[in-house]
Amino acid sequence: MVPGGPLRVGVVGYGRLGQSLVSRLLAQGSELGLELVFVWNRDPGRMAGSVPPALQLQDLTALEERHPDLVVEVAHPNIIHESGVQILRHANLLVGSPSALANQTTEQRLMEASNHWGHTVFVARGALWGSEDIRRLDEAGGLQSLRVTMATHPDGFRLEGSLAAAHSSGPRTVLYEGPVRGLCPLAPRNSNTMAAAALAAPSLGFDGVIGVLVADLRLLPAPLQTWDPPLLTSLLPHCPCCHLDHYVSQ
Repeated sequence: MVPGGPLRVGVVGYGRLGQSLVSRLLAQGSELGLELVFVWNRDPGRMAGSVPPALQLQDLTALEERHPDLVVEVAHPNIIHESGVQILRHANLLVGSPSALANQTTEQRLMEASNHWGHTVFVARGALWGSEDIRRLDEAGGLQSLRVTMATHPDGFRLEGSLAAAHSSGPRTVLYEGPVRGLCPLAPRNSNTMAAAALAAPSLGFDGVIGVLVADLRLLPAPLQTWDPPLLTSLLPHCPCCHLDHYVSQ
């Protein structure tokens, strides 16, 4: 980042969240002190007609050429598994898919890369509104257990592995109940709030925080929530407990 210049931001992922983020950065980035320098998507055709060609990055391994200060991942945990270390070599990284950190190898590699290259990992809080309270209670030694339940219509889930074939047996079916670490690889797109809770409570972590996934036919599929780019400037101090910085919306 050039002293006094804007924060140079790259966006990885151009689904609903990515589209909203890119749209706001293009419209309001300059007044927020942010400059969009690239957008990458696994399917480049999705960017056609909406992302200026000069901003489309065809090869994620070439991100260094755009000189980003911060790369925002809003794609899928696999991007963090596959490219997180490479991104940290060149820029700070905001992880929008914190379920990726349930993988201990990925978490360790990110911490090592962060320390080696001097770049920071930030984690999106997402819909976990009580994260600050969880963190304070955990730091005070008063958090003995934490249980996070997500209930939605079955059509709102994008499940993998053994849960991919799960079926509702009635109006309300518990699909999973157990440690968040075990849920994240089975529901990588539906466990990010639970993963954020595990990171906010390092004394319990991914193995101690309990996640409950419920399919409820009485509920309508909830639309994906979008992010407001000004929140990119709201960064909590480094958390020495889990060696990750937490990105928290206000």
